[in-house]
Amino acid sequence: MLIQSFYSVLGFISWALFAFALFATFDAAFRRKDAYRAADKRSKLFWLLVLALSALVILMMPLLSILPIIGVIATAVYIVDVRPALKQVTGGSGGRYRGSSSDGPYGPFRG
Repeated sequence: MLIQSFYSVLGFISWALFAFALFATFDAAFRRKDAYRAADKRSKLFWLLVLALSALVILMMPLLSILPIIGVIATAVYIVDVRPALKQVTGGSGGRYRGSSSDGPYGPFRG
């Protein structure tokens, strides 16, 4: 009973990590190619290959083996290091209007 619940928890964690790697892969796919060079990071193709392979490895192999752990680490490096640098280079959150610093919740402040 305890072993079965342990494996069901591991299965849930594995699916969550697969979704995490898939999110990172799609995020890398929709970033501009020149932003990687401007942020002084590896190329877009490199990150797409690493993230797609890590998602595939996380899905196909048992979570407690070494390759899925390496895939999770690579995905975390992209999310923690590369993604914020790309956001900073491209001007924030991917093209949404952010407004100026004097904008309030209902428009610009005219005091």
